[in-house]
Amino acid sequence: MLRGYRTSPSGLGCGLSLPAPPPRPQPMSGWDRSVGRTVTPPPPRRALSDRGRGRGISAPPASPANGRRVGGAGGGASGRAGAGSSPDRGDCAAARAPAAPRDSARGSRRTQHGGGGRGAPGLPEREDQDRPFYGEDFYCEIPRSFRHLSFYIFDRDVFRRDSIIGKVAIQKEDLQRYHNRDTWFQLQHVDADSEVQGKVHLELRLSEVITDSGAICHKVATRVDLWNASNLKFGDEFLGELRVPLKVLRQSSPHEAWYFLQPRDNGSKNLKPGDLGSLRLNVVYTEDHVFSSDYYSPLRDLLLRSADVEPVSASAAHILGEVCREKQEAAIPLVRLFLHYGRVVPFISAIASAEVRRTQDPNTIFRGNSLTSKCIDETMKLAGMQYLHVTLKPAIEEICQSHKPCEIDPVRLKDGESLESNMENLRQFVDRVFSVITKSGVSCPTVMCDIFFSLREAAAKRFQDDLDVRYTAVSSFIFLRFFAPAILSPNLFQLTPHHTDPQTSRTLTLVSKTIQTLGSLSKSKSASFKESYMAAFYELFNEQKYADAVKNFLDLISSSGRRDPKSVQQPILLKEGFMIKRAQGRKRFGMKNFKKRWFRLTNHEFTYQKSKGDPPLCSIPIENILAVEPLEEESFKMKNMFQVVQPERALYIQANNCVEAKAWIDILTKVSQCNQKRLAVYHPSAYLNGHWLCCRASSDTAAGCSPCTGGLPANIQLDIDGDRETERIYSLFSSYMSKLEKMQEACGSRSVYDGPEQEEYSTFIIDDPQETYKTLKQVVAGVGALEQEHAQYKRDKFRRTKYGSQEHPIGDKSFQSYIRQQSETPAHSM
Repeated sequence: MLRGYRTSPSGLGCGLSLPAPPPRPQPMSGWDRSVGRTVTPPPPRRALSDRGRGRGISAPPASPANGRRVGGAGGGASGRAGAGSSPDRGDCAAARAPAAPRDSARGSRRTQHGGGGRGAPGLPEREDQDRPFYGEDFYCEIPRSFRHLSFYIFDRDVFRRDSIIGKVAIQKEDLQRYHNRDTWFQLQHVDADSEVQGKVHLELRLSEVITDSGAICHKVATRVDLWNASNLKFGDEFLGELRVPLKVLRQSSPHEAWYFLQPRDNGSKNLKPGDLGSLRLNVVYTEDHVFSSDYYSPLRDLLLRSADVEPVSASAAHILGEVCREKQEAAIPLVRLFLHYGRVVPFISAIASAEVRRTQDPNTIFRGNSLTSKCIDETMKLAGMQYLHVTLKPAIEEICQSHKPCEIDPVRLKDGESLESNMENLRQFVDRVFSVITKSGVSCPTVMCDIFFSLREAAAKRFQDDLDVRYTAVSSFIFLRFFAPAILSPNLFQLTPHHTDPQTSRTLTLVSKTIQTLGSLSKSKSASFKESYMAAFYELFNEQKYADAVKNFLDLISSSGRRDPKSVQQPILLKEGFMIKRAQGRKRFGMKNFKKRWFRLTNHEFTYQKSKGDPPLCSIPIENILAVEPLEEESFKMKNMFQVVQPERALYIQANNCVEAKAWIDILTKVSQCNQKRLAVYHPSAYLNGHWLCCRASSDTAAGCSPCTGGLPANIQLDIDGDRETERIYSLFSSYMSKLEKMQEACGSRSVYDGPEQEEYSTFIIDDPQETYKTLKQVVAGVGALEQEHAQYKRDKFRRTKYGSQEHPIGDKSFQSYIRQQSETPAHSM
């Protein structure tokens, strides 16, 4: 008796809508020699999560694909994650570079039956039929087991249809060999045999058969071919085959095991693997085994205390940045961990202040690739992506769709183009982008504003004689590292679905250069450009209104309600103008009438006076603003009214029109949204004649009856797994254990020896050797404890490993590699 079991796509639970690799055969409509059922694998004891990052650098040399235009690159594409037990790309994680945009989604990060990917379709940055260059970075999650990581290259014809040129498939166990280094891979042909995926559960029994001659023999099927009826009805499609040696069969008991489907023995014999060219990739693959939260408590608590350690260079988080080869390695998990636990602002403020104290020249502040810069970059990437899209996407789409010529380099002008006309087109685009950026301050996420506030304060305190440093400290991030790169390469920030055409790309480059210079507030604008034509173009913006707009924008996004009373920050005027206010009833027998007053808002207080320049009649500290909400018209039969709620009373104000009312509500909300005592509910109507008009409550101190709108979200909610980020940090500490030991030696050397320092120790920033050594000792202890847990987990898993099980089917060529890896190397080593 022969039964074949195979899992179906219904067992995947994969939340993906991504560009698929070449079409795969659908589940079989019927099997000649087997019976099928759906098998859903049991969940693992501990979750397995993989991270992958790839870079497609260039492809193929020497006239690939007969000179056809390559529509995408394997490393520069949307990602797809698939795994394990599905016949639909069941044991392969595929990354594809389609020629046309497709939707993408991100699935579960830690569950076994999930997958995700993120990125833009890859089109060549340089149009060269023989050697296209893609230069595309993408990141994808693979939170499930897989055997191969595949990259597909497609060709787009004149009808914008995709056809496969070839692929690169890297076995999972080989990923470590190519980790983080450029490698050329030969493209392989794609056919039914090269695309065999999935596995089958077989149960085989020997049965006695009496032949016509009366002899008794055993009968069994030893070969299983799986076919799928083609939708086009031109014949069947091959899914795969497997061969079962007769020696595994016993008459006394059935043979039951999982098998990987295999290609045909004679498949692809006439195809040469090297005739399609090659693809250069740089793949970074990390794998983390994540335990339950209580395992990470000691190390996590040590990391979260980093902002409170004096000096901060002796903290665990700062030490991680010191021992990692690349600061980005440390910044990614640190920022995600601190964001998850609400500690990212104190930590970045601490390391930024320490870096500013070490900076000698205000012109070089935050210009290096330090841990501070990388952490702020990562925070803006995570918390500011929605803000970036809301601000820039409409303007970028307008530029991409207009196709107006904007070339201002006389050497590059095409026949029939006018330099004056092109310059005017470019000026309009720059004005459009500049306007949306400088008017977007009220939408900047709170966490970014708090970080910019700390940068501003640290810079102003360190360089008190330089009045512009408070602006350049912030503009070096928000303009140079956030807006300008997004304008230059919008597809990398998901602002466009694919690479822009050469003309649009050139326009965006010129716009990005101009915006970057405008935002930098550099004193010598012409010196900011190497090209003379850019210096001439910039003269169109050499007006004070542009510098004032940048400064007002930077003032707004670097103002925070979380201020130190002893702060060196000076009051910054944010908005002022005449409005009508109702008396607050501060005098016991005073008349509550309406009067016209001059209102003035700074980052410290909200005041009003009789006329501009008069002494304030009332001052409301920003920290006392508990809510800013519209007021219903029925309260006083007056339009365009809003209320500023304070601890003891509310101030009712009428603006000149609805636009002015919204502008005041937005900016008052922005400067007060970090106040710790902000209200969650409020009264939308006024308190008149002994009761609230909205809910009829009689007490003037009654809790609000409607939820506060807040005007703007106080923060961005992110899907972050704190345990996984702690596991990643543990893996980094473990990988750089030798550097931790050298750092301990450096602390000891500095404590007892005042002479010249050894060269190998000079790279470490150690301000307090004793405190640093104490922290290092705690880090090593925490890493050692987790190392023991991983070792125990490996031993338990090794004992449960069975060849022929669903996790390790027969035919898995990587099984011996797995056994060797599990018995010899740490679980976190990849």
